[in-house]
Order: sequence, then C-alpha cells, then structure tokens
Amino acid sequence: MKTNWTFLLALLLFALPGLAQTPPPDGLVSPEVHADGKVTFRMRAPKAAEVTLFGDWMPVGSKHPLTKDAEGVWSTTISGIEATIHLYSFTVDGVTMADPVNPRIKLRQRTSASLVEIPAKGAPWELRDVPHGSVESNWLRTAVINGETRQVFVYLPPGYEKNPKQRYPVLYLLHGSGDTAESWTQVGATNLILDNLIAEKKAKPMIVVMPLGHTVPFGSPREIAAKNTPLMEEYMLKEILPWAEAKYRIAPGRQNRALAGLSMGGGQTFAIGFAHLDLFSALGMFSTAPDRNFFVSKFKTLLDDPKGTNAKLKVFWYANGDKDPVFPRAKEASDMFKQHQIRHTFRVYDGGLHTWPVWRRCLSEFAPLLFQ
Repeated sequence: MKTNWTFLLALLLFALPGLAQTPPPDGLVSPEVHADGKVTFRMRAPKAAEVTLFGDWMPVGSKHPLTKDAEGVWSTTISGIEATIHLYSFTVDGVTMADPVNPRIKLRQRTSASLVEIPAKGAPWELRDVPHGSVESNWLRTAVINGETRQVFVYLPPGYEKNPKQRYPVLYLLHGSGDTAESWTQVGATNLILDNLIAEKKAKPMIVVMPLGHTVPFGSPREIAAKNTPLMEEYMLKEILPWAEAKYRIAPGRQNRALAGLSMGGGQTFAIGFAHLDLFSALGMFSTAPDRNFFVSKFKTLLDDPKGTNAKLKVFWYANGDKDPVFPRAKEASDMFKQHQIRHTFRVYDGGLHTWPVWRRCLSEFAPLLFQ
C-alpha cells in the first residue's frame, strides 16, 4: 500500500482536535473549544479597524463582530453551536481569510476556510477505540479529462490487508461544488464514520471510492459548466469504476455497487445513477434537488414503470435540511416520486443547512442501509 505522509499528518490533525489547541509561540489560541461547548475565536490584528467572523451555522451573508483588547487581539465567544465540525473565516478590514493560527483548513477550489470541531459524545464521526481502516491517496492520469492527473481517495475497511481473499462491496461517494477529492475524509469523516458503524455491526465492511468531481474548471461560464456532469459520467464509467475494481478487491455485480453524493455530487448521482441502474443497486442524494423536467424529459420511462424501477433500486435514499435553500425543490421532487409510486426515503433534518454537519449525518444514516 502506498503511504502519503502529508495526508496521514492531515488525518492525524483531523482525528485529534486537541493538537490544534497547542499554543503558538505568542500564546494565542484560536479556536478554543470550552468544556461547556462554547467556542472562543481570536485574531491578532492590532492595526485593524474591524474584524468579523462568519461560520457555517450562521445565515449566509451575516457576520459576527469581534472585540479588540489592549494587546490588539480581537475575540468573541459563541455558544449554541451544534457539536460537530464547522467551517469559519475572519474578515479583517474587508479581506476574508482563514484563521492564521489554526492548522485545520478546509481546502476548496477557491479560497479556504478554517475548521473547528466541537466534540459530540457518541456521534458516529467521533474518534473511538475501534479497529480502523485506512485511506489511500491515488493519482490517476485520465484520458477522458484532457490527460489530467487527478487525485482519488479510497477508504479500505478494517482487516482489508489481513484478508487477501475477501472481496467487498463498494460505495462511490461524490463531493459538492467547490470541494476537492479529499473533502469527504478531511471534513466529512467518512473513514471514522465507517470505522464506527462497522465496529458496531451497523454497516457492512465496504470500500469507499472518492474521486474529484470537477471535470471542468470550477467557476466556468454556464455553457462550459453544463458539461461537468456528462463528462463526470464518462469519467466514472470509463475510468474510475474499471480502475477501482481492478486495483481493489471489489465484489462484482450491481448488487455490490452504490453511488451517492452531496449537492453537486447528489445531482451527479441522480444523472449517472438513474441512467445506469444496470450498474448501481443503491443511490443516495444529499442536499440536492433535481428539476421535475429533468426526470420527465430524461427518465420518463423510469417514472412510468414504478414496478420495474423499484425492482432495480434496493436503496433510494434522499435527504435535505429544511433550512437549505434547495429544500422546496427537493420536497417537490420527493412528491413527484410519490405520485409515480417510486419507492424512496426522503429524510428531512430540522434546521439543517447546506453544510457538512448535515452531510455527516446523511452518510451516517445512509451507509447502514447498503448491501444488506
């Protein structure tokens, strides 16, 4: 197995939030997570006129002011943040930036944000004393996407190396717009979630393949961006699936294949999954909303044949937060499936936004349904 030491270091920082609390030489700590769940954010900027904070638990476009002390340190303490992982950033005199003393960074296609983890005792994504799988970082040259060399992350369940004759089912897991190939492990805690679910015998041991989902440059004009999903479909079918199922001990057959994704990746799952039910027996869409015309125009035969469609889909699981901007359209899509008697689960999270706290919960509930 190839070892990517940079990735392992990043994973260690992710798994042990306490490491991020080690005071730097000047003694400044940010963020500081208190025992009662409150979080103090700090920024040293003695010459700044204004410093504000934005976190993913706040309404989009809002900002929370920080107060400066005599030493030029701006700070604020916030309570009531959900116990899980969150993205946040500072804006200093109009310039938005990550927290300069926090090593935990969420990498994105454009700009980056800082991460704060508020421990949640008993949560599926917490680090526990259970057998752990591994995460491999692979670099693949693709003929489909202009000869690029692209990263693919693969989770291997505990015991994979010790059981050379055992084959495993596979989940192909896609990220959202602006994310990178490592987002599902770096922020989504896919490896820890699967480790815990497998240890509790709530989920089958499985392989998880996480490719980069931007097949055209992020931020491309609309006419170019429209090619992203069709090209992702070609990339998945011609390269990712054959490569993964040749390199890893993946059990054959559609009954051992699932496809899921969040936001953009959920849209890709709708398009690729429903077009290839001969390849996938389970589909999961998180925080996404297909247009009714998309199904009526492209998949009308599936809607008009509920018996046949239901026979092919062992799991069709669809989830959104009710505060997510796409929720109204998501509800309309679920109602459309009901009207056509397409069997599915529509999970709604009270207060859920378009954020990683929702997507961690999605994976935690979706994974146990697979390959049963």
